[in-house]
Amino acid sequence: MDKIRHVPSLQAMQTLVEVARCASFTQAAQQLCLTQSAVSRQIQQLESHFNVALFIRTSRSLRLTSEGEQVLASAINILEQLKTLEERLAPQQRPFRIRMHVSLAVRWLLPKLSDFYLRHPEVSLAIETVATEVVEPASDSDAYILYLPQPNNDADYLTLFEETLVPVCSPNLANAPRSVEDLLGFALLHRSADRQAWIEWLMANGGKPLESYRHIPFNLDELALDAAARGLGVAVTDMTLAAESIERGVLVVPFGPPLKTGGIYALCLQPAAASNPACAVVTQWFAGQAEKIL
Repeated sequence: MDKIRHVPSLQAMQTLVEVARCASFTQAAQQLCLTQSAVSRQIQQLESHFNVALFIRTSRSLRLTSEGEQVLASAINILEQLKTLEERLAPQQRPFRIRMHVSLAVRWLLPKLSDFYLRHPEVSLAIETVATEVVEPASDSDAYILYLPQPNNDADYLTLFEETLVPVCSPNLANAPRSVEDLLGFALLHRSADRQAWIEWLMANGGKPLESYRHIPFNLDELALDAAARGLGVAVTDMTLAAESIERGVLVVPFGPPLKTGGIYALCLQPAAASNPACAVVTQWFAGQAEKIL
């Protein structure tokens, strides 16, 4: 009963999380704007409450004990639950958070954001980008945009645009390719971990096996497109993602019809999105952008 009445302080749990993250009392104190002795007292309070040692201290290192790892996991969980509750009770104080791939943010969303804020100056969007092939939703995100190999009829998914692949290169590329056969004389640009777009496009246009071509890989799609704009070779990308660069004359489609793969880019709402007052405004705006493409 005493343990229930006298629960550990939130400040002590926050201190534990920071000390574990920094693996240093000194650095944690700097991050928390506390003295090192104050940080030590917070940890001692937790150790006294649970009657266990939370850290193994040596002259060169600081690491959690097995009991400390359990207390840390609980502290993180409690703090995250309180944060979620606070945002649910006062959603107007937080922005509408959207996760997406970095290339999608730079190539598609960023050129449109001025229109969004012109129409909805009272709404704040927080855009979080990832470089991974699959965009995983985060616990604190309201929505995320991901690529699906085929359409999804789920009501929580809003189709933004269909994937349509085209080759792109610099308008100043010397002797720019005019046919699939000409591509043998140029480097194919792509993200290191993904050659699928080139495989599909070459197969649909009668090209040779991918191994027949010279490649320059990059760790991001965005870098591959920038390299194409600089004349390093030919990249293949979605027509919608390249549209703004094509309009500005930075990239051109040298030849070939667009290839519809059947894949789509879709906005997916998280359960927490409904509690944000901006949810309806944001989804309506994205739906309007999708209609413009259609």
